[in-house]
Amino acid sequence: MKYLREVRKKFGDKPAFTARDLKNLLREKGATNQYIQLLTHNLRKTGELKRITRGTYTFRDESQTVGFAFQPFYYGLQDALSLHNLWEQETNPVVITPRKIRPGTRKFQETNYSVRHVSRKMFFGFEPMKYYDLWIPVSTPEKTLIDFAWFKQKLLKETLDEIKPRIRREILEEYLKRVPRLRKQVEKLLASH
Repeated sequence: MKYLREVRKKFGDKPAFTARDLKNLLREKGATNQYIQLLTHNLRKTGELKRITRGTYTFRDESQTVGFAFQPFYYGLQDALSLHNLWEQETNPVVITPRKIRPGTRKFQETNYSVRHVSRKMFFGFEPMKYYDLWIPVSTPEKTLIDFAWFKQKLLKETLDEIKPRIRREILEEYLKRVPRLRKQVEKLLASH
C-alpha cells in the first residue's frame, strides 16, 4: 500500500478523521478513488482502522474517541460523572452535541455509546479534560447537574451526595441564568435527600 505510511503519520494520533479528510490527503498525492476505497477497506479488514460512524474513522481503540465524530460535542451525564470521579460505576461514553443527528445508542468496537442532541442554547458548560493522551471536552459538575434535569434523568442519593460538594454555586447561578426554566428542577435535585 503505497501511501499507508503517510496516512498513519497524518491521522494516527488524531482521535478521529473523516473519509473526506482521507480523500483530500490522498488525492493531493495522486491516488484514485478506487485506491482510496481499497486502502480503507483493507485497513478496516485488518482492524487497524475502526469505523466510529458512517464516514468517520480512527486508528485508536479507545472508546472516548467516539465524540470526535460528532463535533462540536462534549461528554456528559453518567459519563461526565465517571470522568469527574463522582461515581464508581463503569459507564459508556455519552456524547452530547447540538448537531442534527439521530439520537440513541450506537456501537464502537464492542462498546455501546449514546448520542444525545441538545439545542445550541444548551450547548455550554464544558471544559477540556486530560484523558490518557487525549484532551476531551467534559461537562462541568454544574452543567452535568443541569443536563440531568434537562434530560429528566434520575440521580441516586449517593451520587447526589458526591456531586453537591463539587458544585460551585457562582458557576451554577451563571448557568441557570442561561436556562431559567430549569432552575426549579435543579434546586429540587440539590435540596433532595
